[in-house]
Amino acid sequence: MNKPENSILVIFGATGDLTKRKLIPGIFALEIQNLLPDNFAILGASRSKKSDDEFRKLMRDSLIKYSNSADSKKIDTFLKKICYQSVDAKDPNDYPNLLERLQKLRKELSINGNTIFYLSTPPSLYGVIPQNLSSINLNKEDDGWKRVIIEKPFGYDLQSAEELNKSLNKNWQEHQLYRIDHYLGKETVQNLLVTRFSNGIFEPLWNRNYVHHVEITSAESIGVEKRGGYYESSGALRDMIQNHLLQIVGFIAMEPPSSMDSNSIRNEMVKVFQSIRPIKEDEVINSAIRGQYLAATIKGEKVSGYREEEGVDPNSKTETFAALKFYIDNWRWGGIPFYIRTGKHLPTKVTEAVIHFKPTPHYLFVQKDICEGCNQLVIRIQPDEGILLKFGMKVPGAGFEVQNVNMDFHYSDLSDQRIPTAYERLLHDCMLGDSTLYARDDAVMAAWKFLEPVINAWQNDPDIPVYGYPAGTWGPENADKLIEDPTMTWRYPCKNLSDDGVFCEL
Repeated sequence: MNKPENSILVIFGATGDLTKRKLIPGIFALEIQNLLPDNFAILGASRSKKSDDEFRKLMRDSLIKYSNSADSKKIDTFLKKICYQSVDAKDPNDYPNLLERLQKLRKELSINGNTIFYLSTPPSLYGVIPQNLSSINLNKEDDGWKRVIIEKPFGYDLQSAEELNKSLNKNWQEHQLYRIDHYLGKETVQNLLVTRFSNGIFEPLWNRNYVHHVEITSAESIGVEKRGGYYESSGALRDMIQNHLLQIVGFIAMEPPSSMDSNSIRNEMVKVFQSIRPIKEDEVINSAIRGQYLAATIKGEKVSGYREEEGVDPNSKTETFAALKFYIDNWRWGGIPFYIRTGKHLPTKVTEAVIHFKPTPHYLFVQKDICEGCNQLVIRIQPDEGILLKFGMKVPGAGFEVQNVNMDFHYSDLSDQRIPTAYERLLHDCMLGDSTLYARDDAVMAAWKFLEPVINAWQNDPDIPVYGYPAGTWGPENADKLIEDPTMTWRYPCKNLSDDGVFCEL
């Protein structure tokens, strides 16, 4: 990994949870690996009044709690790079003070105008902060590059996303905007490209001639916790599918790029989203399933239902589980169904993509059912990151009874290699000006456009039910009806990839 140019990172929302849990520990990890610029500073910006030392103490506590390193000397050295400026992000009159502090830091540390602005704030400020920065020319690149990292969600629906994009484009160019999706920073998501395009055994099979269907699951074992108020305005479709899962679909379904540069890869991603067959509103009831977790007892502990959570409307129709079936209308994937699902309070925390290959055209050997004979390539994104291939082997003894066996690889087996965290990788990429793993505007809009009929139908059609499912189960039973082949169902993964194929305790 290369060393970036000298720069300053400004974090808006510097006293928030994301900064303490992810951003500062991620930057500290880069410091330990000597991957930060030679001259570098972090300027925290938030409404609360704090001195530099008070903010450093807060960040020290975060590093001790959330960092993998507890070396006090390294922490003390790193904290000297951190400063603080009180800024009301909504008040344009506060921004000249921010500019003055930036100019002072640049002079002290011999840093030119290279600056990253990280918006770790509520989405309502995603348009406000860039506008206020541009009012004091902090968007101009005369003295060095300027970049803005925008957290998800990028808009609430297609219209709001287009409005936000229009607002940003008034004063910022697309190459300055980095829409972050931390899923793309995960090593195993990036490895999808390597698995596909560096192995001659996979690419010839990666098409409609050999693939039966593609399945992507992102499950969480927890509920909404104390975020019921936020989740009410979001739901599983907006929170997970619009960004994380569709981005994974893009990596799985894209054509080989002409090169591994940012534009080439993102061009192919956009083509995937533009090729997804639109779902009409009257088709949503047969192509999408939504659900809410109900009260249950999990391992002797009583768990509240979603509508009983703090900040949630007792009559809420916000989905905590969402599953979709769709098609990609192009030469490679024509007629092959893609199934994606996500949910809260499912049996385990796991994210994985599964390529289900077609069965053999003639069944010569004894198998329990047709589905058992289907090969699967399981790409585990979290936890227990790795890859698993399922194929049939003869059971020892007389006859030709076939049993599926697993051949797997775990990233943890690379004991001499450190796997960077998602934010660590993405922050470093932004410092280098590499936007490969960041979402481009046309990709974001295409994703919203695809989901807009589902959002509208769920909001406006009273005949579309919200299915209940007991917390700790794999969602509504009705989700199984999305799978077209009656011999197949969703995969029910275990927490550990090696346990695949065995009964997992819920």
